[in-house]
Amino acid sequence: MRGWIDHLKSSWYRAFSILFLMIFALQWISYTEPYWLKVTTASVLYTLLAVAVIEIIVPLRWGYRLMLEAVAAVLLVYRTVLHYGVYVPDPWLTTLRDRLPYIAAHMVPYLWFALGAAAVFLLGTWWVTTKARILMFTATNIVAFAALDSFTPAILWQEVAWAVAAAMGWLVIRHLRNFQLHYPRGWGHLLKYPFKIGVNVAIIFSLVIITGVNMPAVRPTLTDPYTAWREWNGSGIPGNISTAGNVSDTGTGTLSTARTASGYSTDDSNLGGGFNFDYSPVMTVTSDLRTYMRGETRIEYSGNGWSDDNTVTRGPYTNVQAGETLERSPAPKAQTRELQQTVKLLGNNDYPVLFGAYSITNVVSVDGEETSPALGWRTRDSELLWDADERNRTYPMTYVVASEVPVVPVQELSQQTYDQLYEDRDLEQYLQLPNDFPERVKALALEVTSEAENPYEKIALLQQYLQQTFPYSNQPDISKGKSKDLVERFLFEIMEGYCDYYSTALVTMARSLDIPARWVKGYAPGEQAELPDNLVQQGFVNNNYTITNADAHSWAEVYFGDYGWIPIEATPGFNVPLLTQSEEPLAEETEEPEEEETLPEQARADNGTTDGGMHVGVWAVIAAGAVLLLWTGYMLWQNRHAIRFLFRRLRNGRPLTPLQKVIAETERWVRYVRRKGMLKEEHETLRESVDRWSRERPAAAASLTALLRIFEQARYSPEIIEDKDWHSVYTEALQLKRSLRVRK
Repeated sequence: MRGWIDHLKSSWYRAFSILFLMIFALQWISYTEPYWLKVTTASVLYTLLAVAVIEIIVPLRWGYRLMLEAVAAVLLVYRTVLHYGVYVPDPWLTTLRDRLPYIAAHMVPYLWFALGAAAVFLLGTWWVTTKARILMFTATNIVAFAALDSFTPAILWQEVAWAVAAAMGWLVIRHLRNFQLHYPRGWGHLLKYPFKIGVNVAIIFSLVIITGVNMPAVRPTLTDPYTAWREWNGSGIPGNISTAGNVSDTGTGTLSTARTASGYSTDDSNLGGGFNFDYSPVMTVTSDLRTYMRGETRIEYSGNGWSDDNTVTRGPYTNVQAGETLERSPAPKAQTRELQQTVKLLGNNDYPVLFGAYSITNVVSVDGEETSPALGWRTRDSELLWDADERNRTYPMTYVVASEVPVVPVQELSQQTYDQLYEDRDLEQYLQLPNDFPERVKALALEVTSEAENPYEKIALLQQYLQQTFPYSNQPDISKGKSKDLVERFLFEIMEGYCDYYSTALVTMARSLDIPARWVKGYAPGEQAELPDNLVQQGFVNNNYTITNADAHSWAEVYFGDYGWIPIEATPGFNVPLLTQSEEPLAEETEEPEEEETLPEQARADNGTTDGGMHVGVWAVIAAGAVLLLWTGYMLWQNRHAIRFLFRRLRNGRPLTPLQKVIAETERWVRYVRRKGMLKEEHETLRESVDRWSRERPAAAASLTALLRIFEQARYSPEIIEDKDWHSVYTEALQLKRSLRVRK
């Protein structure tokens, strides 16, 4: 045992190197996780962990370690294929000899991945040993992550952050190792103060984390070289979901273009631009009714987009549990149809909400469980939040929700006046428009709806105008746009666009007519696979449909008083239950848009999604904040005298002399003994009080006498008082406090 402990002590640098190399390996597992099967990811991860542990704690020669690691890899892969059901033992094969060929056949592909990853990992532990190689290894990984982030749909900022953090730690221990080798005596001295070294390192890392978290988000000033070359070459910009907003007002009336890939976005503050379709699957939905999958609501229009992007702060919400009935805005006259949806996520994307048909009434289950602490419900916006308290909970792979889908009573709504729908209702937030909202947009809304007599007819005319006037385009010519306002650019200058343009225009034009409306985003219904004719003839029905990134979509919801919120589709070719439908139950099939002109989309990047890897979570920020808070408190305590004298200096207007410091410290200990019941009478001098206190508290007599002597020396003696004298007052005062704590 002693020899093993000595081995661990002597190989501390190698152990830390393996740890930091493992952090790099985990980032690559994070990147490959969406593309690999779960059993492959698990096999590689468990094998790498086993190799790392064996390399650190097993004091054997390298050949024996390799054999042990190979055996561990085989056992772990075997357990993994069993766990995921890849290999199911045949009960008729009773001996290992009979089962072995079948086991090997199922294990081989995953075993090669695991052994290959282990070989690369061990090669890294052998080669990355010097400072130069650590820097080269880190730079290679960061460049690779940056290239993959730029030219693939993956978002790898978190992986880069972890790589940088691991490299910093690796270089620190490399420096300590060099110090140990070149200055063994100094190293022995450092080992006497390990806590002090650890605290200093923790403070530095905490400062880096807190600084990074609080850095303001800014858009890139320069275009990256590859994008610039693609634009110059005329081949466009490749789809990339990690790109930020597409359109920005430069202040000169020109707009910058950036074509991104379609997909769900968490940043709607700067709408517009162009995009390419990304048909990567996002989820499958099992339901007897194909509906829009509602996600989030936006209310505050800024002129460029919707500014209330923060999921947590944009409105009050309550924590809810699966099975709990969700509170909704009252709509006593609303007609609805009950619907249950089973949603299965394809990939490892994270979203701030769970998606479902409007409006969700309860969550049946999450990942097969009937309880979940991560659910939140915002009644005002009908949003089912996920992980709103930001505890980095893993987004569910499957969930079941129940909803009530509105059936639009056209005949009733066509007879409702403005007063009947909105009288005595506080709807100011749903009528918000910027102070500089263009007058010609308001004028156009009035012109289009001039023949309408009630809110229902006005919305129907606005919807018809937008769908029939402006052609759909996923790459509108935004160079035509000169106005600062997005809606004004769309209606009068660009005059083509996709869902964000149409839905934003409908919401703002409705608000300009004093009709409450809000902007909603989520996904269009997606596609259903066609069943063979023989199955159709047998009565089989396909209730499964697949939603892709190309189905990301936005639309409007208009408030009609006691009838509640009604979804309105203004984008050409798309079809959601609209005001133009008859007063009958919803059809089970929505009309499919023609592919060449009505493909669903979403033109901005999902900067808030991740791919399921290691993330610098809230716990890291809290830990860093706690370290800095403790360090700040320690520094304040260490310098409490200087701070106290600084305040007195500010009051006096000049620095305190040593004599004044002695008097100040004397006043402090006199106030302390007063709190202990040792009062100084008005007619007594300090000497008389000290004599009396010494008789009353004999245990404190020595300290009281010493403090009195220093005070009288400073006050009445011609001797020069130095800083050491007021330090003596402080030291004796501490001794006095200790003696007074002892019971008489």
